[in-house]
Amino acid sequence: MDTARNNFPPEFAELYSAELLEAVVAAATNSGSSIHGPEHWARVAHNGLALADETAGADRDVIRLFALLHDAMRENDSHDPEHGARAADLALELLALLELSDDQYRLLVAACEQHDRGHVSLDPTIGCCWDSDRLDLPRVGTKLDLRYFSTAAGRNRVASILGNVRGFQRR
Repeated sequence: MDTARNNFPPEFAELYSAELLEAVVAAATNSGSSIHGPEHWARVAHNGLALADETAGADRDVIRLFALLHDAMRENDSHDPEHGARAADLALELLALLELSDDQYRLLVAACEQHDRGHVSLDPTIGCCWDSDRLDLPRVGTKLDLRYFSTAAGRNRVASILGNVRGFQRR
């Protein structure tokens, strides 16, 4: 049962039960992707949990599950507008393994379904989910834009990154 756990960085794998990791890897349509696969999921988890530490009311359980599921059902690494809805469907299939309340489940579904639509959210949990994914956009050549970040913590990280990039370019 620990086979899937061995395919992830230890700090990421420790966030999930072996049974859940096995189920997600078995269902995932893109676990081999270098762009939207497990390495990305791990960075999103790292980003999201760091943002949650700075965001009052953010639900760490929903954020860590979002990281695991949000891109698991992509059919390709380019235009795939329904992958968020498929991730939400996967959450329903795995509901017994997620150990979430009804409210947490609703947040997870909303975060997954809408994460690629360019929206921002006033909900601290959904905001951390979306910001955590967007903080990893430079991996595909997309510049970070403060307008698309929901949380103060996310915007602060972007401002810091942009300041560091601008500072580097001036030298």
